[in-house]
Amino acid sequence: MRTDLPIPKATKAPGADLRAGVWPLATASEMKELDRHTIEDLGIDGQLLMESAGRGLFSSTLELLRRSEAKGRGAMPIRVLCGAGNNGGDGFVLARHLHAEGIATEAILVGDPSGLPDDAARNWERLRKVGVPCRVVEPDVEWATLLDETAVVVDALFGTGLGRAIEGALATRIEEVNRAHARGLGVLAVDMPSGICAQTGQILGVAIEADCTVTISLPKVGLALEPGRSHAGVVRVARVGIADPDPDRADRIELWNARKAASVFPARPPAAHKGSFGHVLVVAGSPGKLGAAGLCARAAARSGAGLVTVAYPEGVESELGGIPIEVMTQAVPSTLDRVFAPEAQEQLSELAAARDAVALGPGLGRQEALRELLARWIVSIERPLVIDADGLFALRGQIEIVRDRSAPTVLTPHPGEAATLLERDAGQLNRDRVGAARELARRSGAVVVLKGAATVVADASGRVLVTPTGGPALATGGTGDVLTGIVAALLAAGMAPFEAAGLAAWWHGATADRLVEGGVSFGLLAGQLADALPDCAREIMADARAAFANGAGQGRHGEDLELRFPGP
Repeated sequence: MRTDLPIPKATKAPGADLRAGVWPLATASEMKELDRHTIEDLGIDGQLLMESAGRGLFSSTLELLRRSEAKGRGAMPIRVLCGAGNNGGDGFVLARHLHAEGIATEAILVGDPSGLPDDAARNWERLRKVGVPCRVVEPDVEWATLLDETAVVVDALFGTGLGRAIEGALATRIEEVNRAHARGLGVLAVDMPSGICAQTGQILGVAIEADCTVTISLPKVGLALEPGRSHAGVVRVARVGIADPDPDRADRIELWNARKAASVFPARPPAAHKGSFGHVLVVAGSPGKLGAAGLCARAAARSGAGLVTVAYPEGVESELGGIPIEVMTQAVPSTLDRVFAPEAQEQLSELAAARDAVALGPGLGRQEALRELLARWIVSIERPLVIDADGLFALRGQIEIVRDRSAPTVLTPHPGEAATLLERDAGQLNRDRVGAARELARRSGAVVVLKGAATVVADASGRVLVTPTGGPALATGGTGDVLTGIVAALLAAGMAPFEAAGLAAWWHGATADRLVEGGVSFGLLAGQLADALPDCAREIMADARAAFANGAGQGRHGEDLELRFPGP
């Protein structure tokens, strides 16, 4: 049988990546192929996998039931809403196990029993044989009264295979579940909240809002992207015996927890000195925007760079007060409006040649002559380079010139900047953030950090990292400049560009999360974020040590059987 996806290779022991703190994120097509490979090639019976999946839902369902009991709903039954597919089959198994434990449970099939796949059909018959209350309903039958008499709803309507918008009567039924959820009904989703696209996290018409999602075998990409991750609630993984994907695939999609992030930090040996950790050149600033240069430089220093120099346009010295006193400065020829002049190229090249990495873009300005200067200079310098903000503007319509560079490049666009580079609408781009980051990386040959809720890092081979850290506290001016400084510091320390970009995004978001936990919500200043980076690094290391000591990843941003994302 020919497939579009390679079967897993035994290059690593099963679960090795998971124990190292890396979760593969699966697409719907990948899960379908892994399921086929497990059943047909490895000879593991589909009934066994469905039984394991249903059993894997049990403890999380009981947890929601206990919460419902505390709200006075304990005497009401659990109702498992099942679709006419294998997702519904997992729900049938759960209903049977709950019934066997003496827990009042009803299985409700929304669909035609005669159309059930073989494994699901067998479990439907088992329900009837062991006496589990069950019934078949049509989507046009109203659920509101039923939901008011329910302790917990289990959403087993649709799984990863949903590829169309939910409309009509079934959409109305899902809206009834969401209204009941807002009134306190506990909701558990099986594999995916029904209505969430497994590939993009987008809502297909309407989607279930869950307290908890138990995803089968591996987390799906759509559970790590908004709005999917907000609809999913707590995400737990039921490992049921389906084969894992090849961890060495060039185009893999992954998510790191604290153990992996901690393992990527550059070593800082006892005999090291400031020269051991690299010298960052920040090329930034223009009248009224030297603060961006200061934030970038501050973040680079706080991220471990041994030395930092800011190259700024002559004539803006009155604004240098925002540059940390630990950072060196160098004036460079400027135009009458105090932006870098064309004749600055030679001096900027000399400055870059004497440093280990360059950060370009914060607060530079967007004049056409400057844009032309930057385009020439970007191609000519032979140092690792991170490009942000106005540096990205210089690449508009000519992103392919980055391919001509001889050293690594990292681009850090927000969705609007990425949309400009790809010549498309930002809303359209955000509907497939992984696809957009991959396209930009492919066209530029660079590593791309697509900022936003669930920052996506991609390289030209198609490898992707979805970042579980960072929330709305980062939605304030200057936090992007801080990220640029972190990336530059890690590049200067000698890290490979994908790992530097991935760790920077993870660390940047985790620092914001910790500040929120400490009481900062809206009103977070980018300078606070930069200054909190060292303490956050220490805590990431502590989380990783605790995870190792406990035999599982107990860090705040994902553990062996649970992925955690920041709240509002």
